Amino acid sequence: MLETLPRHRFAFPLLAYAFAAIMAGTTLPTPIYALYGEQLHFSVLTTTVIYATYAGGVLFALVVFGRWSDAIGRRPVLLAGVAFAVASGVVFLFADSVAVLLIGRVLSGFSAGLFAGTATAAVIEAAPPRWRTRAASVATVSNIGALGIGPLLSGLLVQYAPEPLRLSFAVHIVLALLAAAAVAYAPETSPRGGSIGFQRVSVPAEVRPVFVIAALAAFAGFAVTGLFTAVAPSFLADVIGIGNHALAGLIVSSIFFASAVGQLISTNVRPQRAVAVGCGILVIGMVTLALALHFSSLIALVAAAVVSGIGQGMSFSRGLAAIVELTPPHCRAEVSSTYFVVAYIAISLPVVGEGLASQAWGLRTSGVTFAVLVATLATACLAAILVREALDARRATSV
Repeated sequence: MLETLPRHRFAFPLLAYAFAAIMAGTTLPTPIYALYGEQLHFSVLTTTVIYATYAGGVLFALVVFGRWSDAIGRRPVLLAGVAFAVASGVVFLFADSVAVLLIGRVLSGFSAGLFAGTATAAVIEAAPPRWRTRAASVATVSNIGALGIGPLLSGLLVQYAPEPLRLSFAVHIVLALLAAAAVAYAPETSPRGGSIGFQRVSVPAEVRPVFVIAALAAFAGFAVTGLFTAVAPSFLADVIGIGNHALAGLIVSSIFFASAVGQLISTNVRPQRAVAVGCGILVIGMVTLALALHFSSLIALVAAAVVSGIGQGMSFSRGLAAIVELTPPHCRAEVSSTYFVVAYIAISLPVVGEGLASQAWGLRTSGVTFAVLVATLATACLAAILVREALDARRATSV
């Protein structure tokens, strides 16, 4: 019966599944880092470096392969992303040194970099007419929601199932192979066209004032996402005093689930206003994080993840919308790519700084300092938006 039905009827859910399955694998190792640290005898600093190499892989794939799916089609690029995801899982299955962990994270970054833009476009293109207006939201949930599923799944498996260093990756390899079958079965969604080449990163002069504010807000939000993904299990174990891997996975996943909610609820809010509100919420999240670390409070740590995730989701998604609104159509791809480059730098470099600071000051003090710095940046972005809106209002009344 399945063969008699048109393949395109299944393309939308199949591609959404593939997107979710691959992206879940990128955050899968988070609750397992502590076990690797015990087995291989490395510190929080090494954990942050291992995590940051993922962002390097994403950036490389975005810049080098960002335009390929327009030229050769979505399916070949997605299948290449699946191949990198499977390769990453295999590497983690046999990881016995920091160097091997670094290789696994780079391969995972390649898979995410190939999927991020290509799968978003494929899911939207495959949406049937009745889902067309909600296709972008489905792509968002498939991406951000799956980033939350990864640590939740591995945390449960690490805490309550055998083979804590391997089972999660074995499960993900199976999910990735099913994703490959889904991509292979779904029809091609792109008309193909254009040329293969590096994805340019640049911002036209007329867009730069808005871009700078939005990019700084995105930087603040993604820095927090990187902090929770790389260091939240260490906060839970070393500062709060709870060594439950499932709980660590839940805390990390909550920031991604909250981000998805923040993106969805702000869809109809004016972009600059949503970015301002997102920055304000992010400041509240960072104050909550500082209090959580100072008082060793589990409830406050969970609240910080949820509040920060909502703020990050709002400021990031609507910041991109604000930029796209002002960008000429022929420049949108390179401006969007520049925005994502800023975001992925934000999830890597600041968290390595957190690792270095933890070596000198301890995890509690370095975490509080991180929260203060991010809150300061988000406050500056909020102030800049309010000043810009006041100036625009003054110009409008004077005309």
